[in-house]
Amino acid sequence: MPMLQLNNVEVKYMDVILVLRGVSLEVEKGSIVALLGSNGAGKTTTLRAISGLLKTQEGRVTDGGIEFEGKRIENGDPEAIARKGIIQILEGRRTLVHLTVEENLRAGAYIAANASNLKRDLEMVYSYFPVLKELRNQTAGYLSGGEQQMLVVGRGLMSHPKLMLVDEASLGLAPILVEEIFRILKRINEEEKVSILLVEQNARAALSLAHHGYMMENGRIVLDDTGEKLRDNADIREFYMGLGAVGETKSYRDTKHYKRRKRWLG
Repeated sequence: MPMLQLNNVEVKYMDVILVLRGVSLEVEKGSIVALLGSNGAGKTTTLRAISGLLKTQEGRVTDGGIEFEGKRIENGDPEAIARKGIIQILEGRRTLVHLTVEENLRAGAYIAANASNLKRDLEMVYSYFPVLKELRNQTAGYLSGGEQQMLVVGRGLMSHPKLMLVDEASLGLAPILVEEIFRILKRINEEEKVSILLVEQNARAALSLAHHGYMMENGRIVLDDTGEKLRDNADIREFYMGLGAVGETKSYRDTKHYKRRKRWLG
């Protein structure tokens, strides 16, 4: 049984706006799964449906189900879901700007099962992000974008998650920092045995480390395969990585035979 399973999930905001239209996906224990697509495709809504944060946006799962380790969690309380081991790293580097780096990390340990190991856990985070140790007394609001992204990932790691939901880790970062963040995420997956569901617009970076990937458009999953096969898929390379033969920028939906490949049409 997969660690996480979404079965035909439908999400509405304010009981009116239909955003997810029958989304199904799986995350195997110990894997990295990429959820890719353009702005407005429904990626962040999918993460909120899993973490319970839909409630903060007046949204809810109106059909289908979400199972984590065999138990239903859709429309659950966000804190209860976090205590089960699902931690969401929010888009936009949501640091506690008036606290220091170390105070931010200590806040991440709030729901940890054994807070007595706080010192050990801090050293664990600093081993992945040595720059944070150097800046541990610095106010978080004065960090660079890359340092803030490292901080929110480290803060999430302090709670010992089983599944980490990472929303747009590469957003607004220089390519060299994107490469560093993704390298560390891969280490965390391998060394701490944390499963990762990675939401990204940067398909090239995400598929460089994902075991499996899903392509999303207009609230639906339109394609899924192993990360390696998606990297080699001609349509993905052209429409999401900008690697078309003539260098044109296109939308995936513009291709003539696109509808034939949509999974929900068979």
